[in-house]
Amino acid sequence: MRRRDMHQGPTSTIVSPQPRLHQNAAEIQAYGTVTHLLPLDLEEPVRLEVTERLNQLLADTMTLRDLYKKSHWQTAGPTFYQLHLLFDKHYGEQAELVDLIAERIQVLGGLSIAMAHDVAETTRILRPPRGREEVPVQLSRLIDAHQTIIRELREFARRSDEIGDAGTNDLLVSDVLRTSELQVWFLSEHLVNAPLVIAKEAPEKAGAA
Repeated sequence: MRRRDMHQGPTSTIVSPQPRLHQNAAEIQAYGTVTHLLPLDLEEPVRLEVTERLNQLLADTMTLRDLYKKSHWQTAGPTFYQLHLLFDKHYGEQAELVDLIAERIQVLGGLSIAMAHDVAETTRILRPPRGREEVPVQLSRLIDAHQTIIRELREFARRSDEIGDAGTNDLLVSDVLRTSELQVWFLSEHLVNAPLVIAKEAPEKAGAA
């Protein structure tokens, strides 16, 4: 055998340690489609509908995740330490949800939205300013973002149950909805106007001696 033939593979491609840079090719699957004939007992129209709605939820969840990180970095004031930690905890929990939602889309044969510019074009959550906002505004903005997601979640969960997609329904209710409900509770309690040091005296009862 000639020396050159010894370095050739089955397709006659010469083996080389040089990386093949700047490669380009056509997409192997278009966004907004699902692969065919997956053995999931879910028809293609069902998977198309579900993956489209999951991508909307994914874009909103990615935006909420990043809003928590913005708040984590920029919060200020007497409650800085508590909120700095809380916002980062919620950020981590939302990051986990992002992976769960994206993986569910891929399991159903779809394609998950991924890039920041696509997320910005898709999300329904209002874009915050670049600058720092007061703590009550940060909290209100986060609660409003949760409300946007929760409102869609409840209807989406009912729909996924109707069309027989138990896996997506479980994800929506057990993971995304319950996490959002708990986080809203933690945020809302920080907006209660309660005294920090001196308790407000109870009013005297009428007719008391």
